[in-house]
Amino acid sequence: MTEKPKAAISWSGGKDGYAALARTCDAYDFVAMVTMVDEAGARSRSHGLRPEVLAAQAERLGLRHVAGRCSWDTYTETFCETLQALPAYGVTHVVFGDIMFDEHRRWAERVCDEAGLTAIEPLWGLPTDQLFDEWIASRAEAIIVTARAEYLDETWLGRRLERSVLADFVRAGVDPCGERGEYHTLVTDAPLFRAPLAWRRLGHVQRSGCWALDLEVDDAPRS
Repeated sequence: MTEKPKAAISWSGGKDGYAALARTCDAYDFVAMVTMVDEAGARSRSHGLRPEVLAAQAERLGLRHVAGRCSWDTYTETFCETLQALPAYGVTHVVFGDIMFDEHRRWAERVCDEAGLTAIEPLWGLPTDQLFDEWIASRAEAIIVTARAEYLDETWLGRRLERSVLADFVRAGVDPCGERGEYHTLVTDAPLFRAPLAWRRLGHVQRSGCWALDLEVDDAPRS
């Protein structure tokens, strides 16, 4: 048997990263996930998640978690530097969950090229209503952790992404996959997870025009 190329997944914690991973896991041997966090390492840059939440996802996927600390101004520079560490783990490819916007794909290809890696975009160009349907059919579970206030209010935080929300998205003018930044998610269970991720709500805030859920991993034993 031919050995599969080793890969890393660009990981924000949400559904698109997981969907890209699930689509390519038969073709690649995934060994790491890459996430950008703030300068203090206290929150992820894209979804504002605590590092222990991302670590819990990595553990459930059996992946090494590789994080780079950056400001928004140094995001690209730090991402490039972080990718340059991946060949030490045998990684040759990085998988991204981009769906649309040419500038996103060009950025992924550029940063990977600078690190001597190949960017893979398995979701690219697919209709977002199709991807939403595939998410529902996948038996994976995710909750909404950010909601753009222009479209969705704070009551959406913590809501599970399931078929019943689609009609509400349509009424609110929200893309099924949130491709204009209307919402972001956290994957809490999935076929590739070793175990579900239990979580506890700590509160929520509004910043930069978005509602954001603060949560932690709930490792308390269940009776």
